[in-house]
Amino acid sequence: MMVASTGASAQTAAPAKGGDKVVYHIDNSDAQATKGLRNIRNHLDVAPDTKIIVVTHADGVKFLMEGAKDAKNRDIDYAALVSALKARGVRFEVCEITMRNNNLKKEQFIMDADFTPSGVARIAQLQSREGYAYIKP
Repeated sequence: MMVASTGASAQTAAPAKGGDKVVYHIDNSDAQATKGLRNIRNHLDVAPDTKIIVVTHADGVKFLMEGAKDAKNRDIDYAALVSALKARGVRFEVCEITMRNNNLKKEQFIMDADFTPSGVARIAQLQSREGYAYIKP
């Protein structure tokens, strides 16, 4: 009984080996991109072992396109911010359904972007099968 109790406490108190796993969901670049990138940077500053995947779909894919800048502050270049986070291990995924629906091509996105068949299905998979926590900035 004491062993089971100790094991259960250790499991709840200790973070997952290698850090937490988090999916950030962005479906509106204008409202979420700058805030989300700042949240991710701050997240990694205090928990550098966190595995983060950013899944984008609908209007959320726009900040990952070549030449994209913040709508309110044109000095903010998304490619540089994304590249810095990618160097810290963050993965950025673009929904291919969104791309098809908007006649977008992979070549229109920055080199740091990866692609997933469905953004919504990917988020569900990360949460239910892979144990990722969900954050929507």
